[in-house]
Amino acid sequence: MSDTNPIRKRDRFLRMIRLLRRFRTADLPLTYRRNRVELFADGAEMFSALYAELRAARRFILAEYYMIHDDRTGAAFSGELVAAVRRGVRVFLIYDYVGSIDTPASFFDRLARQGIEVTPFNVPSFQRGLHWFDRRSHRKMTIIDGTRAFLGGFNIGDEYAGLAEGARRFHDLGFRIAGSAVGELVRIFTKAWLIERGETLPLPPVDSTADRGAPAEARGNVTIISGGPHQLRSAIGGAFFVSIASASEEIAVATPYFIPGPRLLRSLMRASRRGVRVRLLLPAESDVPLVQLLGRSYYGPLLKNGVEVHELEREILHAKVMLIDGGRTVVGSANLDQRSFHRNFEINLIVDDPAFSGQVEAVLRNDFTDSRRITLDDHERRGLLVRLLERLIEPFGWFL
Repeated sequence: MSDTNPIRKRDRFLRMIRLLRRFRTADLPLTYRRNRVELFADGAEMFSALYAELRAARRFILAEYYMIHDDRTGAAFSGELVAAVRRGVRVFLIYDYVGSIDTPASFFDRLARQGIEVTPFNVPSFQRGLHWFDRRSHRKMTIIDGTRAFLGGFNIGDEYAGLAEGARRFHDLGFRIAGSAVGELVRIFTKAWLIERGETLPLPPVDSTADRGAPAEARGNVTIISGGPHQLRSAIGGAFFVSIASASEEIAVATPYFIPGPRLLRSLMRASRRGVRVRLLLPAESDVPLVQLLGRSYYGPLLKNGVEVHELEREILHAKVMLIDGGRTVVGSANLDQRSFHRNFEINLIVDDPAFSGQVEAVLRNDFTDSRRITLDDHERRGLLVRLLERLIEPFGWFL
């Protein structure tokens, strides 16, 4: 998959940025240089690194999560936040109200009593109008001292941390970033806090001369894509479209929820027809069966146009990543579905870094090896009942 020619990789990155400008929104994404980005494909390693950074926090911690469970992982995470408050660190936590609906309110009340400043995102009400009713914060992000951050697909729960049993284990990806891009993540969190609380985030001042968390040899270029329902044109969707359009050799995608819509479907098929190898990694079993049922209805046109479809069987796939030509990665919280494009607040990063791309490539290589490739014959042998159910739920794809 890898292309080691640095000139070609530079040219592709510049071409992608030019394409991205064609999809510009009010907040044109900027590229930040000199970042170190490290991948975590194992929940235990991800949370171990996260806890270590939380213990090292000295000024502030900003955390925003779609789902926080009241289980062993939730207890460990909240315990680290409480310990940080006792050291004098300011801690601000946003959790999505609907995403964390199964978590008792007493869990968050205890955190507030311990000095953590907690706010739920978009508590359902009719004050903002029906169009705002199902808008969710789907981000998964922790920022420490404005110098390093953790992002990706990991929510706070045992199934993500590798503590759940058997079929409940999720296969996910997360990453740590240190460097110049973290300041933009602080700005994004601050904006979300303002939306919910109607007040400016009272952050302690950050010493601009302090170590920004990335060593001198860090060379990763990072473009941050922040998306939400307030945008007239989806920044998240646009970043996927231009990345697909910029590919010349290979596109490898892993996503747990696949409801692409006609435009993304055409983009993938168009790439395949122009000679790009397109591979999709999707779940064999899903925690949202209706979404999986509808997602499989798209297999036919994809397979007929040369797109490879694989299903991961060993765990529940929850990773969200796209690797372009083995050298550029789109990774974060967004799925390839209409909810992520238009109704959720999401955050993705486009990372141009050979070391990070190599880590992603190694994980995807193993995942594709361990998956089952779906053929057109396999797909067309599905029963009449399945086809009927696909037709029945298709009109509701926008809301899933």
